[in-house]
Amino acid sequence: MFTLTWLFVSLLFAGLWATPARAADEPDLIFKRSTTFKLLTPNDKLATYGLDDPEVEGVACYFTAPERGGVKGWIGVAEQVSDISLSCRQIGPIRIKAKFPQGEDVFRTRRSLFFKKMQIVRGCDTKRNVLVYMVYSDKLIEGSPKNSTSSVPIMPWGANDQIQKCADFVEK
Repeated sequence: MFTLTWLFVSLLFAGLWATPARAADEPDLIFKRSTTFKLLTPNDKLATYGLDDPEVEGVACYFTAPERGGVKGWIGVAEQVSDISLSCRQIGPIRIKAKFPQGEDVFRTRRSLFFKKMQIVRGCDTKRNVLVYMVYSDKLIEGSPKNSTSSVPIMPWGANDQIQKCADFVEK
């Protein structure tokens, strides 16, 4: 019994100190807005971030996520809620760099001290030639139904732009 408890605690602390896995660089903070007032500790906020898809040039995604204030938020141990919105847009000529599997991670970060994470994943609607992005938050133990989806049709950017077919880049 002692060995199992020690193993569980070791795994928890190994996960705590490990760097969060992510495909994209850290997102850029666009702005934050307070949603509640707390007298002596930080307020709860909504924070909007932007990030570029690391494997698809010309696509940027923006997401807004709640950030808990209070004492737990201040010291970094508060479990963040799963309500995250997502919007992705074409910001230049779209160039897909390499083949990718459906549902590939674009960005991933922790939303709690141990078990909860937020992920942005990418897929391709091959019939309509549209890149589809989904953000969701999951828990190791019970999951989460909270999610948001955004799509980016692959359109020409200027008169001489050659349109790629995302179907040509989906791993089978």
